[in-house]
Amino acid sequence: MELRQLRQFVAVAEELHFGRAAKRLHMTQPPLTMAIRQLELSLGVELFRRTRRSVALSPAGAALLPEARRLLAEVERLVELARSADQGGLGRLRLGFVSSVGYGPLPAWLKSFREVWPGVELALQEATLDVQLAAFAAGEMDAGFVLHAPGAGRLAGFESEVVLREPLVLALPSDHVLAAQQAPPLAAVLAEPLVIFPRGIAPSLYDAVLSLYSAHQCAPHIGQEAIQMQTIVNLVSAGMGVAWVPESVTRLQRPGVVYRALEASGLACETSLLWSPRRQPVVDRFVDHVRARVGSLTGGLPAYPSIHNKKEA
Repeated sequence: MELRQLRQFVAVAEELHFGRAAKRLHMTQPPLTMAIRQLELSLGVELFRRTRRSVALSPAGAALLPEARRLLAEVERLVELARSADQGGLGRLRLGFVSSVGYGPLPAWLKSFREVWPGVELALQEATLDVQLAAFAAGEMDAGFVLHAPGAGRLAGFESEVVLREPLVLALPSDHVLAAQQAPPLAAVLAEPLVIFPRGIAPSLYDAVLSLYSAHQCAPHIGQEAIQMQTIVNLVSAGMGVAWVPESVTRLQRPGVVYRALEASGLACETSLLWSPRRQPVVDRFVDHVRARVGSLTGGLPAYPSIHNKKEA
């Protein structure tokens, strides 16, 4: 039995007229009559009761009709499934992200992506640059959001696009003497113990922070290192030192921590979306979706307002 025969059978069963069924199938009546007869011979049953004036379904034909419709519908579904997968509308996207973008626009991007492409399964992994690069090399990641210094988002062997640009702001204990000032003197800040991430997880940004100290002839006193931004903020709340964090992290209102914007520092960071050139269609769809939300083709990057007037934690 062929799909063509099932379509012919359904057409005749629904029209109950060989002439109308042939017209619907864009064929002439004699080949259709012969095809139905061949189907009946192959099944060993009579599907239609024919007279000179009428065509009616036999009991066997009546039983076959709903199943034939179901099979044809399944075939159409498989066709749409294959086309959707080819266009990136189905599949699994393994996405890495740094914690800072999780406090920023990432949740909204993921929500809108699910709404547009509900057939794509998102497998999310919070990971720093070094972990993401290892996952890419092992074939375990398709795309990732990474944090870096401005202009340092290009990595050999990857395509990338800047999706967020923001200043680094100062996080300091709320009971610290410098917390009483909206703009603490930079020299006083640089003399404080520094809580920072290890260089290996964001080399360009680490170097940019230390370059600030070097530019002011000051050697940083690193009080503690921590990988995750939320851990860094927690260490600041415990009085371990001060920290430079992306402005999006100010959404993490940890008790015991205040944030201050110090324009004099000149520190900033960027978040880029990173993906391999040898990507799957589902990656194309995600890149296009984020690109449209960011408006990067027209130069618009999401940024966060100054925290000068934000309430203290």
